[in-house]
Amino acid sequence: MGKQQHAHQHHEQNHDNVNNHSTHDHPHDPGHHHDPGNKAGLMIAFIITTGIMLLEFSGGLLTGSLALLSDSGHMLSDSGALALSLLAMWLAAKPASSNRSYGFLRFEILAALLNGVSLFVIAGFIIREAYQRFLEPPVVQSGSMMLIAFIGLIANMLSAWFLMRKGDVKDNINIRSAYLHILSDAIGSVGAIIAGLLMLLFSWYVADPIISVIVALLILKSAWGVVRWTVHILMEGTPIAIDPGKVKQTLLKIQGVKDVHDLHIWTITSGHDSLTCHFVVDEQADSQEILQSAIKRIEETFRISHITIQIETSSFQHTSCD
Repeated sequence: MGKQQHAHQHHEQNHDNVNNHSTHDHPHDPGHHHDPGNKAGLMIAFIITTGIMLLEFSGGLLTGSLALLSDSGHMLSDSGALALSLLAMWLAAKPASSNRSYGFLRFEILAALLNGVSLFVIAGFIIREAYQRFLEPPVVQSGSMMLIAFIGLIANMLSAWFLMRKGDVKDNINIRSAYLHILSDAIGSVGAIIAGLLMLLFSWYVADPIISVIVALLILKSAWGVVRWTVHILMEGTPIAIDPGKVKQTLLKIQGVKDVHDLHIWTITSGHDSLTCHFVVDEQADSQEILQSAIKRIEETFRISHITIQIETSSFQHTSCD
């Protein structure tokens, strides 16, 4: 998906010669913030993960290892998470319509939320099964278990590497949630190897459920981060990297601006933040000059791409939104 040049449009409407409503709009392609590498990285990771998931599931049945079976179950979730992320990217690239002015951009956030919730479910199943094995630890073929887990670890590392190399793991929450699935699975593979080594050297078969619980807790930690982040976005929370107080102070420094109110900043999807606010300006001030100065400062300082500003004067102010 190629980058699209943003067209800048400024317009001003006079309401009874006292109220100016000015907007700054960026017509955009809904997928403009997606790097083509994101899709390629997800596809490669999906193919690798699905293949190794089948291998680990078969190996877990053959060796009787819960750690291996739980790891394959997690890899099944990884495959579903990667497939969901790919679907989200495809939908996010669809054009906007009159009914969906932002298109399907938010589907990426929903996909990330579902991925995070699925990690909670998987961790719950692992802990429940581990409890049964604490009571009666079964004999496990540790050598075969370690070999298959090692293969799974290599596959996870390859998938994670492709996502990091080609995708935006840091700022795109959809890619990040898929990456965390793979990273958690890599931790599961390490856990299976450690459990297999303890059983091979000391015949300590309770290590299998113990390691499984540790892996489940690590999965929960990653899942909580994704769920908290996505819920914050869906609740129209201010982007974590942006301080609303600093935004307001920056805008108040513009000559002619007397007050800034109804300031709202939120994330539509990863890499696509929006801002709306009202300015109270001097009667004699040039509203277009103020508007252009504000837009430039917001874009350069806070990297916000979609901005709407309403210009008002002291004699007429729009009622504030509580």
